[in-house]
Amino acid sequence: MGDSGQTACDPPDEGAVLEALKDVIDPEIGLNIVDLGLIYDLGIAADGAVKVEMTLTTPGCPLHAAINDAVHRALEPVPGVSKVDMDLVWMPPWTPEMITPAGRRALGWPDED
Repeated sequence: MGDSGQTACDPPDEGAVLEALKDVIDPEIGLNIVDLGLIYDLGIAADGAVKVEMTLTTPGCPLHAAINDAVHRALEPVPGVSKVDMDLVWMPPWTPEMITPAGRRALGWPDED
């Protein structure tokens, strides 16, 4: 693997955080939380603290704790991450239109025009 030029004290970049979050799979749908459109906002502080603002597909989703744990497990090993906070939000409500084109293809759905 090549050297990214990042040192242990540099905060991670957004691309690295999003790539790591693609390892978190919604167990009911079988698609990662990034391509599902569940990530609403990312905050990355200079000290490496990462704040993830996300939603779930339904407010009554019983998998909140499992997904929260999976987000932490995915992000904590990313170089530069010092802390992970996840905030669950419900506004705006998630809809299938939030799924990325890559996610739609993975689900076998046609791309929207």
